[in-house]
Amino acid sequence: MTLTKKILLGFLAIIVVIQFIRPQRNEGSLDGPNEIAKKYPVPAEVQTILKQSCYDCHSNNTRYPWYANVQPVGWWIQYSHVNDAKRHLNFSEYATYSEKKAKHKFEEIVDEVKEGEMPLGTYTFMHGDAVLSAEQSKTLTDWAASLK
Repeated sequence: MTLTKKILLGFLAIIVVIQFIRPQRNEGSLDGPNEIAKKYPVPAEVQTILKQSCYDCHSNNTRYPWYANVQPVGWWIQYSHVNDAKRHLNFSEYATYSEKKAKHKFEEIVDEVKEGEMPLGTYTFMHGDAVLSAEQSKTLTDWAASLK
């Protein structure tokens, strides 16, 4: 067996083995006791936008695409997107935020959406339905601004 074949077989073996090392999934309830709507008014139109464009990363319930089952892509999604996003803002835990922190998060929502930073381009690339229209951006930022 040539060195090239040994390297390719070794690489293939590593790829197969890492498929069994999976991150813990973010599959909790969307309507938990600390959900944002339990403490702040969330109009139906805003709730629709949040679920479509924000909740996969910023809630306790992620709808995983098929390719999240392929490692290392699944690791990247879980650790680089979901876990990191929830550290910054979690709509499923929003009611636990202090008044000061919640107001600051509303300000950040306004800023991030207005600047086109959210939702992330790496997310919308594969989730075209999550791209915010100008009208949706305005609806979301007007709502968040009214609560800050």
